[in-house]
Amino acid sequence: MKCPYCGFDESRVIDSRPTEDNNSIRRRRECTKCTSRFTTYERIEDVNLIVVKRDQNREAFNRDKIINGIIRACEKRPVTAEEIEGVALRVETKLSNLLKKEINSQEIGELVMEELKDLDEVAYVRFASVYKSFSDIDTFLDELGKMLSERRP
Repeated sequence: MKCPYCGFDESRVIDSRPTEDNNSIRRRRECTKCTSRFTTYERIEDVNLIVVKRDQNREAFNRDKIINGIIRACEKRPVTAEEIEGVALRVETKLSNLLKKEINSQEIGELVMEELKDLDEVAYVRFASVYKSFSDIDTFLDELGKMLSERRP
């Protein structure tokens, strides 16, 4: 950390403690060159993920939309709320790991489908039918065929 008094690049931490709101850490530092003391604050940088829709409109990422889509796909299936929450958490973690500020809704849909395929095949097909906008029975059968061919050794 650069000293605000002499500009030297090295300092040592004397004391660390969380702030009152618990959203950052207050650090007391001492410059190793001029021995001046100063305070720094460390906090987590919030990355507001923007979702780019198919029509190129942009909106803030909303985890609840993923959960609601998964719930609809898993309706009347033997999938627990904890499993649905786990899928949403894994998708959100993968999105965070991409380190992008904007993400296409198609990428989010692909991540959800990838997770649902392992969780429940019927839920996967339900989600895919909405996500991929199956226009007729042939496209639906094509997707089922792909799924069955992946399943066979």
